[in-house]
Amino acid sequence: MLQVFPPIRAWLDSIGSPYGGPGHMIDPLAHAHMNLVGGVVTLAMGTTYYLLPRLSGKRIYSQRLVQHSFWWLFIGVYGFYTTQMVFGIWEGYLMLHDRSAMTHAHHFYGPIVAVAGTCMAVGFMVYFSNIVLTLMGPVESTRAEG
Repeated sequence: MLQVFPPIRAWLDSIGSPYGGPGHMIDPLAHAHMNLVGGVVTLAMGTTYYLLPRLSGKRIYSQRLVQHSFWWLFIGVYGFYTTQMVFGIWEGYLMLHDRSAMTHAHHFYGPIVAVAGTCMAVGFMVYFSNIVLTLMGPVESTRAEG
């Protein structure tokens, strides 16, 4: 995160750090999103879906929404990651060989990242909706009554 502050960025650029040169979209952008969203957030969502019924005594509102939240997040995260990797490599190539073509490459980058980000956002919204609806629902026994 520190590389986004102007003085630190200027220092990194002055020493020839890869954070400002070709392929800077690969690391830290792709790396951070895969770790934070793809790993940590998905783990937190799964843990919540597992523990919430056990701690609250309420059934998850909809298993179908559980599946939707996972797949929307999955598609968004890996779409974002793939976009960062492809555009990082492409941008690096263009920076080294044809800087004038970079504007053309960036023209496609924004809409593709927006679609991936929207998929992630849909996954988050479905997740939060499912959790809120679960918490608002009646307490039910999650054990088989015998």
